[in-house]
Amino acid sequence: MIGAPNIIKPIGSESFDFGGLAVQWKIDGDTTGGRFSVVHHPIAPRALAAPLHYHHQEDEYSYVLKGTLGALLGDEVALAQPGDWVFKPRHQWHTFWNAGDEPCEIIEVISPSGFENYFREVAAAWGDMAAFARINSSYRLDMQFESVPGLCARFGLTFPSL
Repeated sequence: MIGAPNIIKPIGSESFDFGGLAVQWKIDGDTTGGRFSVVHHPIAPRALAAPLHYHHQEDEYSYVLKGTLGALLGDEVALAQPGDWVFKPRHQWHTFWNAGDEPCEIIEVISPSGFENYFREVAAAWGDMAAFARINSSYRLDMQFESVPGLCARFGLTFPSL
């Protein structure tokens, strides 16, 4: 039911580890009337979370719980500490990573909702690059896979093999 009181526990929710970036689903859009969704992203030390990418439909707001979050927002590099928010608006090329040697955790608010299901679909197709490309297209997400080596070299990061 939309608007019903609910407590979301810190552990025990649905999750998937993509090898450096994990996702724990916390609030799905069907419980918010489609206004927003929330996922929790633990990020391994010095791990790039995603290739450079561009959302056509949603904005992302990242709240740093622990560690240091690095973000490339357009041409600007930002480093965020616990308690900081990083706004990643739609129509802007961006990526993010754990900029430290300790685990980083962020809460990601996605508006409008729907993109939380992107992570479910990618998890179900993990390792299938053709499916990954189809999923990106269906969510109107542009991704520059070729950006990964340069980002890893520039910021001293790792990225998992698909």
